[in-house]
Amino acid sequence: MDAKRLIAKRAAGIEASGIRKIFDLAATLKDPVNLSIGQPDFDVPEPVKDAACEAIRSGFNRYTPSAGIPELKDAILSRFAERHGVHPEACVVTAGVSGALTLALLALVEPGDEVLMPDPFFVSYKHLTTMCGGTPVFYDTYPDFRLDVARVEAKLTPKTKAILAMSPGNPTGMCIDVKAAKALGELARKRGVAVISDEIYELFVYGAKAQSLLSHYPEGTLSLGGLSKTASMTGWRVGWALGPSAWIEQLAKLQQFTFVCAPSFAQKAALAAFGADLSAAVPEYKVKRDTMVAGLRKAGYEVAEPDGAFYLFVKVPAKYKSGQVFVEEAARRELLMVPGNVFSARDTHFRISYAAPDEKLARGLEILRALSS
Repeated sequence: MDAKRLIAKRAAGIEASGIRKIFDLAATLKDPVNLSIGQPDFDVPEPVKDAACEAIRSGFNRYTPSAGIPELKDAILSRFAERHGVHPEACVVTAGVSGALTLALLALVEPGDEVLMPDPFFVSYKHLTTMCGGTPVFYDTYPDFRLDVARVEAKLTPKTKAILAMSPGNPTGMCIDVKAAKALGELARKRGVAVISDEIYELFVYGAKAQSLLSHYPEGTLSLGGLSKTASMTGWRVGWALGPSAWIEQLAKLQQFTFVCAPSFAQKAALAAFGADLSAAVPEYKVKRDTMVAGLRKAGYEVAEPDGAFYLFVKVPAKYKSGQVFVEEAARRELLMVPGNVFSARDTHFRISYAAPDEKLARGLEILRALSS
């Protein structure tokens, strides 16, 4: 039997993540300068580890309610209200923000619906939309990677069902300012479309606090968040979606038949994470950002200074044909980064993660200087 013949088009049409390919390459090198990984270089806080161990040892290892344990949902809603001044109607705890995004698109997108998303975009946006039967439509944010609501409006059609946005963004690190957030909410309300706001990096902001899009359009926005980045709990898979109760009910129902529930012990640990100071690393990451931006600009690179997250989306030097070519040459010198075509229809940039020890960042800058000369 030809096994490939039976593979569904929704799977066959998706290429393996370019980021995953870099991970695989990293495993073959002895001591690479790995600036490709999108996760913090600090560990999970000790009180969070203790809470997880206590939950496991006390027997909290079975299924939880599909929407999450009540005390965690209450804590998430209260925390959001304190930070943003708006109390969302309902909450569902998910298997990471990726789980929340999958459920959101399954609940809202019909075959043939269009979903607007930024270019550059996070890698899963396009593929998850396609898997759910939707059509990705991109609104351009080059060259400064700022949200221009006029560009979004120009892409709206009668088929538009939802607008995807991220603040701070991956791979650019840019935030949506208050003026743009308010204008986007007004546009979505006027046109009767949903907003899905990915806010996984919300604490990694180096200027004014990032404001949720739900604050401006609460009746039509799903705010997605989690602890993978802020508490370094990438492998624990705890995320959430906040928004209108009618939508959250659908996400919870779909979770019953897909992920079932977020990991039980990790939900207990998440409660402890809310009691810890998760902002302690932010000043350190700001220093890393400033050092890398200054070093890259001194070496002749064109880079927009990000507002948050821990990424730089850097333009490839003119002597290289593409981001892919540049990243492959860097890999030959044992510097691992991600080509911009993973995140964009263009192949003019590359992404650096500065969530790495200072020694690695210094070595990375040394290699990048050599590549640009």
